[in-house]
Amino acid sequence: MSSATVQDAGAARGWRVPGGWLLVGPPLLYLLVFLVIPYGEILLHSVWQVDGYVISRTLTGDNYARIVENPLYRQVLWNSFSTALLVTLFALAIGYPLAFFLAFVARRHRQMLYFLVVIPLLTSFLLRAYTWKIILGRSGLVNSTLTSLGLTDAPLDLFLYNQFSVVLTLVYIFVPFVTLPIYASLEKLSRDQIEASLDLGARPFTTFRRVILPLSLPGVVAGGTFTFALSFGDFVAPSLLGGPNEIMIANVIISQFGTAFDWPFGSALAMVVVVIVLAIVGIGARLEKR
Repeated sequence: MSSATVQDAGAARGWRVPGGWLLVGPPLLYLLVFLVIPYGEILLHSVWQVDGYVISRTLTGDNYARIVENPLYRQVLWNSFSTALLVTLFALAIGYPLAFFLAFVARRHRQMLYFLVVIPLLTSFLLRAYTWKIILGRSGLVNSTLTSLGLTDAPLDLFLYNQFSVVLTLVYIFVPFVTLPIYASLEKLSRDQIEASLDLGARPFTTFRRVILPLSLPGVVAGGTFTFALSFGDFVAPSLLGGPNEIMIANVIISQFGTAFDWPFGSALAMVVVVIVLAIVGIGARLEKR
């Protein structure tokens, strides 16, 4: 007998069985230890201040005011937002056709192609980012090909240390995060609805636009939300492939906790990131329900 059945039977007799707490307790403890307490500590630090490399527990809102008033931090937030948005759009543009191909076109080779989509997730994030640094470098594959074909006289620097290289690397890394949720949504679609649309005279593109795409939007929203949230707070790719004009918010937060030793201001920046990501997740959840 399951714990839910025991719980219902106990409630019917007027006594309570602790089986429900045995199921709910561990997840609640995990959330308390790894989410509520750490984020609560960051929130407290964000309203404190530093006085002579000593954290003063005097409540203040200067850290948040500094973010709003200083154009440098507004620019960094915009860089992070625009980069995450570009990564999300390009990842969706690549991931949706790939998921569609896996769900409706690939048959005998579907499992192998699915495995090829998943296998990059088994390698190190840092290794995948560093690989693109080698490919786009002055002596990398791209410049070597252009030079050998006679298209350029010398290696070009425009492929590296800019927003292009950061976006390209993050798109490569996060395409699986878009493809898998969309593929799951497409796999759940009833083939009867698609066949009914075609039997009623709808063209294939009309069937896709009116039937397949709307029913797969939960996967699109989930994949886009994952990609935006992870790209917005990424630290590795901007550090390896970004230039001085493409600094993202994670790089600034790390510097505040490290060399600057301004933990309260770094905590305030971190809380701004949390609020933005939660807002995006909330918007995605509402879109998915609709």
